[in-house]
Amino acid sequence: MKNITKSVIALFAVLALSCSVEDVEDRPVIQGIDTPELVAPENDKAYVLLEENAEEVAERFVWTKATYDGNVEIGYKLLIDVKGGDFTKAVEIGGTSGATQIEVTVKTLNNAIIALGGTPDVLGSYDVKVMSSLAGMEKMMSETPLTILVNPYTGLVPYAFTDWYLIGAAVEGGWDNNADTKHQPMFRGGVNPKIYKFTGYFNAGNFKLISVKGSWASQLGNAGNNTIEIKDNAGEFTISASGYYTFTFNVETLAYTLVSYDAAAASVYSRIGFLGSSRTGTDAGWSGDDSEMTVSAFSPHVWSMNISLFDGKGKFRANNAWDKNWGGDTEFSGFTGNGASGGDIPVAKSKYKIYFNDLDGSYLMLPNQE
Repeated sequence: MKNITKSVIALFAVLALSCSVEDVEDRPVIQGIDTPELVAPENDKAYVLLEENAEEVAERFVWTKATYDGNVEIGYKLLIDVKGGDFTKAVEIGGTSGATQIEVTVKTLNNAIIALGGTPDVLGSYDVKVMSSLAGMEKMMSETPLTILVNPYTGLVPYAFTDWYLIGAAVEGGWDNNADTKHQPMFRGGVNPKIYKFTGYFNAGNFKLISVKGSWASQLGNAGNNTIEIKDNAGEFTISASGYYTFTFNVETLAYTLVSYDAAAASVYSRIGFLGSSRTGTDAGWSGDDSEMTVSAFSPHVWSMNISLFDGKGKFRANNAWDKNWGGDTEFSGFTGNGASGGDIPVAKSKYKIYFNDLDGSYLMLPNQE
């Protein structure tokens, strides 16, 4: 396992002014001798990855120690690439300092395979190599790759919808389009996903919408004559006086309405929660206290939460009791009505960002959240 190339690194003194040419010439030269080579697992071993095992160890990779002609501390990186790849675009799946083995979890291996373009539920071939280095500088790569076969999972719930977020002086978050800024998304119809609606509080001022938080690339705005436009630098909608409004638009017909809403008689709830079999993956999720949501300080009838859910069903209720509850028949989003019990919302296993509006029972469940 001799390294074909003899890379050389000169060790320089910390204080350059104190070094002479002779000092530098006298410094020891470190050369790579033996490349690290994988010895476990066996070649062509196959892995069928399952999301429910994401945190478990998929494999322990073991390799021979790299050697240099000096007493040095060696660091290692475990890299994976497509079969026959040149490792210029390889993905790192682990690293150590000194040790010659590392455990790789199912999730780490799966994410690497997906990043390399692997197809979920299809067995593919991938090469694994080890790179050794001295202080990140003097590097040697395995001469012979270890080939493994991996069948990955998506880890994602299919979600073929566009979400629109309110942005501007009239709405929460102002004009800051940073991805971490709080921006209220529009609620989307379940039966007709072309229709978007939001009923809530607006400041006096202007606003428009963006489809990707943190980006101005695609905007939805006012095109005049009660129509919307979807383009860069779209027009703005105007709120003349602070208060409650219902804003509705249809991305197919391009029509919109913006009308005042009387919230004076609206019920004020101290608690809104989510519950159902999707909380636990069993009917036990319908029992006990619900999972409490957080109310918006800007529009106090809008609630949100982050939660990991299982395959199952769920609904919303007020004050941890059943006298006021809301449900639906469509996954991800819907308009349930004010206090209508409705059906049970179908839920697929994922981590969600959930929004709920107690003024009209609208809900939006965004899957595939970190």
